[in-house]
Order: sequence, then C-alpha cells, then structure tokens
Amino acid sequence: MKKFRKVLDGLTTSSPGGTMGSPSCGSAAGTPTAAPTPKEIDVQETLVSENFQLCKTVRHGFPYQPTSLAFDPVQKILAIGSRSGGVRILGRPGVDCYCQHESGAAVLQLQFLINEGALVTACADDTLHLWNLRQRRPAVLHSLKFNRERITFCHLPFQSKWLYVGTERGNTHIVNIESFILSGYVIMWNKAIELSTKTHPGPVVHLSDSPKDEGKLLIGFEGGTIVQWDLRAKKADFRIYYDEAIHSVSWHHEGKQFMCSHSDGSLTLWTLRNTTKPFQVTFPHGKIQKDGRKESCKPILKVEYKTSRSSEPFVIFSGGLSYDKAGRRPALTIMHGKAITVLEMDYPIVEFMVLCETPYNNEVQDPYAVVVLLEKDLIVVDLTQSNFPVFENPYPMDIHESPVTCTAYFADCPPDIIPILYSIGAKNKKTGYSHKEWPIGGGTWTLGSHTYPEIIITGHADGSIKFWDASAFTLQMLYKLKTSKVFEKPKPGEGRAAELGEEDPFAVQMVSWCPHSRIFCVVGISAHIILYRFSKYDANTQIVSLEVRLQCEPEDIITPSENENNPCFSEPGSHSPQPHHQHPLSPGSRTPDGAKDSIPCLKVKDKMVRVPPGYQSDLVIQLLWVDGEPPQQITSLDLNSAYGLLAFGNCNGLAVVDYLQKTVILCISTLDLYGATDPYQRLTRSPRRNRQSTSEHCMRGLSNFYSDSKKRIRTSYQSLTELTDNQQSIDMERSKSPTSVHYPTSLHNDPRILPEPVASLRASHCSPVFYLLDNDHVNGHCTSPTSQPCSAGKPRIPMGPEGPRLTRRGPGRPPFRKAQSAACMEISLPVSHTEGHASRRAMLQQLHGVTMYSHDEHHTTAAYCWNERESRENSFSRSRSSSVSSIDRDTKEAITTLQFGESYGRKSDALPTPCLWVGTSLGVGILIPLSIPTDHEERMEDPVTVGPSGAVQMLKGSVLRFGFLDCNGALIQSPYEVWRDLNAPEDPDRTRRRKLVHFSPSSSQDAFGEGHLAVVCSERQAKVFLMPSQSCLFVHNITESSFVLRADVVSLCNSVCLACFCANGHVMTLSLPSLRPLMDVNYLPLTDMRIARTFCFTNEGQALYLSSPTEIQRITYSQEMCDNLQEMLGELFTPIETPEAQNRGFLKGFFGGNAHTFDREELFGEAAAGKASRSLAQHIPGQGGVEGMKVAASGAVGELARARIALDERGQRLGELEERTALMMTSAETFSKHAHELMLKCKDKKWYQF
Repeated sequence: MKKFRKVLDGLTTSSPGGTMGSPSCGSAAGTPTAAPTPKEIDVQETLVSENFQLCKTVRHGFPYQPTSLAFDPVQKILAIGSRSGGVRILGRPGVDCYCQHESGAAVLQLQFLINEGALVTACADDTLHLWNLRQRRPAVLHSLKFNRERITFCHLPFQSKWLYVGTERGNTHIVNIESFILSGYVIMWNKAIELSTKTHPGPVVHLSDSPKDEGKLLIGFEGGTIVQWDLRAKKADFRIYYDEAIHSVSWHHEGKQFMCSHSDGSLTLWTLRNTTKPFQVTFPHGKIQKDGRKESCKPILKVEYKTSRSSEPFVIFSGGLSYDKAGRRPALTIMHGKAITVLEMDYPIVEFMVLCETPYNNEVQDPYAVVVLLEKDLIVVDLTQSNFPVFENPYPMDIHESPVTCTAYFADCPPDIIPILYSIGAKNKKTGYSHKEWPIGGGTWTLGSHTYPEIIITGHADGSIKFWDASAFTLQMLYKLKTSKVFEKPKPGEGRAAELGEEDPFAVQMVSWCPHSRIFCVVGISAHIILYRFSKYDANTQIVSLEVRLQCEPEDIITPSENENNPCFSEPGSHSPQPHHQHPLSPGSRTPDGAKDSIPCLKVKDKMVRVPPGYQSDLVIQLLWVDGEPPQQITSLDLNSAYGLLAFGNCNGLAVVDYLQKTVILCISTLDLYGATDPYQRLTRSPRRNRQSTSEHCMRGLSNFYSDSKKRIRTSYQSLTELTDNQQSIDMERSKSPTSVHYPTSLHNDPRILPEPVASLRASHCSPVFYLLDNDHVNGHCTSPTSQPCSAGKPRIPMGPEGPRLTRRGPGRPPFRKAQSAACMEISLPVSHTEGHASRRAMLQQLHGVTMYSHDEHHTTAAYCWNERESRENSFSRSRSSSVSSIDRDTKEAITTLQFGESYGRKSDALPTPCLWVGTSLGVGILIPLSIPTDHEERMEDPVTVGPSGAVQMLKGSVLRFGFLDCNGALIQSPYEVWRDLNAPEDPDRTRRRKLVHFSPSSSQDAFGEGHLAVVCSERQAKVFLMPSQSCLFVHNITESSFVLRADVVSLCNSVCLACFCANGHVMTLSLPSLRPLMDVNYLPLTDMRIARTFCFTNEGQALYLSSPTEIQRITYSQEMCDNLQEMLGELFTPIETPEAQNRGFLKGFFGGNAHTFDREELFGEAAAGKASRSLAQHIPGQGGVEGMKVAASGAVGELARARIALDERGQRLGELEERTALMMTSAETFSKHAHELMLKCKDKKWYQF
C-alpha cells in the first residue's frame, strides 16, 4: 500500500506564454482561481511489478505467405509452414498453435512422425528441425544443419525412425530421427544413374519407399530420371529416363505401378514390368489442335494417385491448364474414372494433400477429402460427394478478405452482446457447404476458468467491418457490416467519380463502439463518419446526412481585420449552422476558375432504403471540398451515448455533432479553441491572393494492399506519378454531407467571448475510441489553421531579389503520403537512439502525410535522411515563401485525441459538468465545458451549448490519451445510454425514454465535489492532474530516445494502470496515479507501420496487433494470465492407438515380397554403415521442451507447472510402456501356442518323414 500526500491545491501556476520545453505542471490557462481547501489524497496502489509479464498467447488468421503442408492421418492435425519460418498447427476449433523458427528461414517441407507427437521441418537454410508436439507450446528437440548440400526433398516412412533427405546435388542422405545424426549410408547420384550417362540428373524432387517392399526406394530427379534403389543390395533395380522434367511421383497402393507429373502438362503411368516406356501418357487439359498437335500446357506441379474400395481410383493434380486461355484462374483437377472435375480457385495453389483413411501406403487408400493450401486461403474439398462441395472452415482464415486497415479490442464486454451479434450474423451466412464434420479434428480443447466475453473489431479497405468473438483465445466471426451500402456506387468515367479515380473510397480509418448502448461509429478514408444504431428489426429508413465545411483557412482574406467579426461558434439556437461565404456557392458547385467547392467526396443515397436487422445507419457526416482543396482526413473521434454527442477533429480543427438532433453544434479551428489562453507565440500572416485549382493534384489514397511481389507503401499523386509495377494506385477521396458549417475566417487576431454554459449537468462519456498510429494524425496534404494549403498544380515560387526562397518540403519535412492500409506496410525503421529516432519519427510523419510538430520539437529542425528511392517515388515539393513557411511551422496543430467525460471546466467549478477533453499534436490538452438539457423532451428540442475553453494543460509530444480516476484511484467508467431498440413495436404501457447510466467522479467519495484525477499521456510524457484545481500531482517522462505510439488506461487485477507501446518496440506499464514504472520489456522492434497502426491495449492485461497482412497476434502483459496460459491453450497430441495393418493373407505375404522383414537399423546403423562425415552436417541440440515451461517459470507456480508437465509426460510414457508390454505378452503367448502345436504335430514323426 502506498499513500500519496499533496500540498495545497492550486499553488502550481505557470505563465500562459511559457517556454515550450518548460516542465510546467500547473494550469496554463491564465490566472489561477481560488483553490479549495487542502485535501489529503490517500490512494492504495495494489499493482506491483510482479503482476506483469509479457508473452504471446495465440495467433489468429491465415498464415502469411504459406509454403508447405502436412497432415497426420491418425492424430488428424494439420501443419502449415510459411516463408517467414512460422509453422501453424491446427486441430479441432480451439486447437491452434503457432511456432517460429529462430532463423526465420522459409519452411520448405513438413513431415509428421505419424501418431508420435513430433514434426520434422526442413528450412531454406538447409537445416532440419525436430519439434516436440507433446506439450502445449511445441519446442525444438534437435536440429541438423547441412553445411555442404542444399536440402530439396524429405521422406519419412510410416513407423520408421530413418528420414530420407534428398539434396540439390542429387545425393540421398539418411538421418536417424531419435538422435538426429546422419547415417554413414549415402546414395550418391553417380551411383544411382548409369555410368554411360553424361549429364547430371538434377536435384532430388521425390523420395518414396515402395508399398510392395520397404527395402526399395524410388528416387525422382528433376531432369526426368527415376531410379528404384535396392537398399539392401546397394544397387539400382531399374532406371527410367524421360524427356520431360519431373515434378512429383505417386504410387499405386499395390506397388506395381506409379504415376508421374511433368513440366509439359502430362501425366505418365509406369509399370514395374516394363520400365522402358510409360504404360500410359495423358494430357488431361491438352486438346488436339487443327494441325494435329497438342496444345501446350502448364506444368502439373503435383499429382496424387489414390485407390478406393467402392469406386474407381482418384487422380488429383494441380496445374496442367493450357497456355492459350489468358486470365484462367488456378485450378485443382479431380479425375475419377472417366469424369474430370476442374475446381477453380481464387488464388494460386501452393500445395495440396489428399486425406485418406489409413496411414499405410500398401492398403487401399479410400480418400475422403483434399486439403488445398492457396496463397491466401485454406480450402478442404469433400471427395465423398459427387459434386465435391467444400467444408465450412471453422478457423478465422478470412480476416484479410479485404485488407485490414484498423483494429479495436474490447475485453469484458456485456455478456448479452455476443449472442445477439451471432444471431444476426448467422442469418447472412453462406450456404452450399458439405454437411459432414470438419475432417481436421485432432487435439483437445476445453474452456478455461479465466474466460470473459471479448470482441475484436476489424475495419477493412472495402469499407466492411467485422465483429469477432475472441473469448477464450478463440476467434469466430460474429457479424459483418458493409459501410459502402450507405453511399451510391461511383459510376466509372462519369462526373465526380472520373475525377477522383478511386477504387477504395470506403476504407475504414478508425472505429468507436459503445457496447452498452450498442452505438457504433466508423470513420472512413474519404473524410466521412457513419453513426450506426443496433436494432433486431428491419426497417425502411431515409439516411440523414450532414455536410461540414472544416477548412480552417479563409479563401478571400485581403487584410486580417476584414473578418474579425465573424462568429466562432454557432448560435445557441441554431440547429443547422449555415456556411459563411463572401461569394456564396451552392453545394456541388465550382469556383470561377473551375476548382471544386462545397461538395463531399461521396454521394449518400437519397432514397428510402430497407435495412436488415443489425447495425443500421442513423447519420452520415461528411467534410467538404473547399476551393479545390479536398478535406483533410479525420484524425480523432469520440462519441458518448449518454450525451448524444459525437466529436471529431483533423489538422484543421474540431467539430461536435448532436446526433440526436442531427445538428452541428460546434465547428472551430484549433487556434480558436484557446481563445485568450493560447500558450504559443504565433506569427501573423501576410495577405495573399486566391490560389489556383489544385483538385487533381491533391488526391490521397490507399496503396494497393496486395501485389504479386512485395507489399510496401506506395505514394503518388495522381497527376505526378504513375505506378507501373502491378501496384494499383488507389487515390482515396474525402467526404460529404447536407448541413454545411463554416467557421471563423480570422483565426488568431480576434479572441472570442463565448457564451457561458446555460446549465451545469452531470452526464457521461462513452467507451474510448481506438485510434490509429498517433491517432492517425493526417494523410494527404494538410493545411494548418493559418497556413496556406498545398498547391500541387503549378507551384507558385515567390521571387525576391535573391531568387526562390523556401520550398514547402525542406530537409525536415517528410514527403506527403497517401492513406495506407494497416495490412500492407513494411518500412524498415532504424532503431538507434539519436539519429534513428529522428528518421523513425520522420517516417511515421511521412506515413500520416503531414508534418506534425510536438511540444518538445517546436523549435528544432532535424535534417532527416530519406531513402533515395523513397524520395524519388514521393517527390512532391512545393515552394513557399519564408514567411508562410515559418507560419506553418508554428501553427501546424492537429486534433489527436478526444474524450467526453464529467469534469470541472474551471478551477472555480464546484460540481462536475459534461466536458470535452481535446488533445493536440503540440502537446496541449484543452477542456471544453458543455451544457446539455437534462429533461428528455428538452434534450430532443433545446440546443446543446458550448462554453469557452477552460483548463489548458501542457505536455511533451502529441497528446494520445485521456483517462479519469476518482480520488481513491478507481477508474471512472464511461457513462452510457442503456440500449433501446428504436424499431421495436410500440408499447402503450411503456414510454420510450432514454435511460442513462452515470458514473460521477464523486459517487464513490464521502464529500461531494472533492474532485477527480485526470490522466493525460502524450508521446513523451504522462501527467496526473487533480481537478478542479488543475494542479499536477505526478509527472513521468516515458521515453527520451523514442516516442509512444499507443497508450491506454486499462484495468488489471481490480486496479488500474497506464499501458504504453513505444516506437522502439518497448511495452511499458505505469502505476496510477503515481506513474511508477512497473514493467518495461523490449518486446517488438517496429519494423513496419502495420504494427504501429493496429496495436491496441484492452483491459485484463491483453493487447493485439496485426503481425502480418493476414494474421492477428494476441499478447498478454499479465502475470496471472501467463501462469494460466498452459491450461487455456489446446492440446495438440492426444494418445491414440495406431490402427492395425490389414492382414495381407498367406498368398499375398508369400508372393508379395519380404517387406516386413526389412531391418533399417541393420542397414543404416553405425555398426553397419559407419559414421557420416562431420563436415557434412552439424547437430544442434534443441531446448528439449524447456521453452514450453518458460511461461510458468517463476516461483512455486512455475515449479508446479513443471512438475505437472513432467508428470503428464511420464504418465504418457508409462501408458505406452504398458501397451508395449501387453503386446509383447500377447506375442509371446501366440508364439508359445504355435510352438506347442508344432511340437505336438511333429513329435510322432520319424526323421525321414520331415
């Protein structure tokens, strides 16, 4: 327990015009008011550093860039390898494990030790790894690094401990799986082929033992040579030379024939009776042309030849389509008898595998399904039905169906929200799936004891929103919402759509959700906001639209004094503020010089639409073009269902909308928020003339999210740069709506006198919005409140006696970027502490498309070093005069975070009132009091009024987050409106009144009006203020060498802490309110912007980020969850008895060869084959399962966990020992019985009768 004592409230003061770097902790709003009586703040902090530990929990989604596939037919688990060295192992729903090779080398091939709980991986760095799957967190037991040869193919026979390894040189080595040591037995390529052969056969592309005789190994070389090698005699039984290159080989189960696939699109069938020529050659997709020649076909990359008891054999292969048909999609072909079925796929096929009933290769296979691994999807086809339907995939493999652009994470949600969303979403599910059970059903998973409702929300580039049930480390789709349905579809080549030329104008930038009131808000890339309400009933509705003119630069200023009398706020009674123009223009019109003005980027549907149950649009807000300048992207958002208000801001200013009355109540520039309390010295601007049209040159957009090669950020402006490397340029537009609003023209010369609040109300504020990186400051070209917006057409270069002055983008200015998908960003950022921070900062600013100045960087000009190629791609310089450039430097200020809540707007306030906290990119926190009618009828009719700005707080760096605690240190929950269905049938006995739930700052305290604590976190600093005195209680400089990307006030272990994620990869937690460091872990170096834009914290010690364009990685920073992680994860291995081989019968056993007497140990063991050369391969011992216990490695809990795991493994070994002992006893009894029968039969015979 800790006690914190604070001196007299209100003693700390600071000058409004204080220096930028001053660590002033008091109010910067002006003269301090009378402080309340001294109070003693006693806060009991229960969190200590022992409560925190950081570890990964589970990864969801489709494995990014998959390379290989394997299946255990007994355990029924599937493994997928990836190019980044990751391995995903999947079983029944809930059994989902991710492993990562430390080297990061691509996984070339996977081989299960069938029913042994182990997996062999062959990687591109020529290393073999043996993974132990008998623990919840698999670990590497052994590794074998080949030094002189490259691995190309591996084969492990069923129930064998000897692994065949083919190499690029054409040699075949043999590895003991138990010891992971090379055998001295080697099949050299020059011995495998005939001495008369003059050419090298090429790399080994296939290895398999004959189903008829395990002592015969079939070796396929890429050049077209096939050799059957007798392992006992150490010589070749036969050799086949074919003209076409070989890609794969597949045996018939009887071992008398096999099938090969070739590079010319042909399939050849070979019999062992005659190996001089193929028994059959077929071109499945090659038609005979008019001249009698076959069509040229693509290679058949893989073929599988499977027999069935009840029908004719299956021949399944990928590729082989003819070249002449351009644009044909990749296909899997199933040949069953005379029927040929071609299954077209959406993406290229990486690998496929046929699932069979038996693990024995010498039995009838009876295939029942085929798993197809595509580049961006996983499909399982049902082979037991004639139409070959696909199984419904229970895994969340479609997260990336459209690239993910933002994420939000909500833990401990209301328990009723998940069933409701599921019931609505289930009505829109696809049909036509196979009715059989999902065939990959291995492992065990149980619902853990530490579970609570969790929801993940993902926003996508096509404007869709997906709600996911993330409870208990699983991920299941609940509900999908398409925001594009609100707008008209742009018609290509017509009007505004042709000018904008966009392909993803609906991309989601950020979301805000109140689970209690079920109000949902979406911010789009086209500077639009859509507010949704939830209903269980369908309805016919007319979409209400508001248009806001949030352009904080007057267009027709001649002298600064001409517009001093323009009002800053809307009139108290004005429900729909009208635009103020010296030359009024109707919406959608153009200026005399042809520039677009007063039009939104998208057109809202203006007719009645029928909306299904679920989330239904209630209001659309769009920002307008202003004199050829597109609207700036929205950088911050918050809504509060109890207040009925929605606030948003960008680099130009702030707007507050009353969504109950559908009116704009405030539209103001950032500078006008300060009034007379502006803490910065700002320069006046010189008069200027109207600029030229810049509409075609100021478009922003999303880069193409996926290309066939590498995903990376692209920037180009439509008129200046054309991308020609398969990266489509998607220029994103801005936004639109009907009640236009203008704000003041004179921005800093006229301190406004604003009306006082009409009433003091206690209301509430809603759940925090989940912002993008740095709250996604701004994309595109950004105009500051007093700066000249960019002119991208012909740059105007003011010429003086000395020639051109300053360019718009100097050494310290990042080139302007288009809005980006969170799923396609791969920027390598330096990690050094000085120069690295500068360039890292610059690149993050480059991502947002605007230079953001922080409190501590306001007077510094760091020379950032730009990559030459990046600079060439992003070259977009505009010349500006030195005076205007200096104005830009001093006044570029964006709204970076917003938070509604009850607070004290001024030091003299005795009671808390509804307020809006505003954070800016210059490190300023501004408090705006609100006056909201209390009565239900008055609230729907009387306007909400906004008071003058109250407290102004200063921090280092852009403000990222606000949080509120009572004076006992407990988190003040957001007030909300209880959900009510507006479309429900009328009930005359019940009135439809709003029911509000409030959490007053003083509700948990004895004396009313004692105040509360405000937590403010910026990129560099965190402060705790006591309200209403505005005195700073605690200050902590979070980082000096980096900056904070995400910060959240979260609840953990019945207490509260501040969680931060820095650009240098550190994850930190600070106690509240004392701001003591509790945890600082160097977790993840920031290698691309995807992580920064999607990283988000939530309650109960959890967080997530997009680890790849297709995968979500969840982590925990709670020690309690780390301790319980083992029991919450699924078990990959379950003890299952290996199915017995079929009785071959006397004749088959007698005439079918001596396969069962083959002893590999006798051939490959050290005694017979000797030792392999030490320089050929190096054995590397693995962790042996220790990694799996690191999660529970502290204190008594760790010891108990180790003991439990050891006991489980010991019990499994004892069980296996008992089974083997029983088998030995049975075998001994059988032998004794047969020996006795033989003795009785022969005891009376004479010697000559034998």
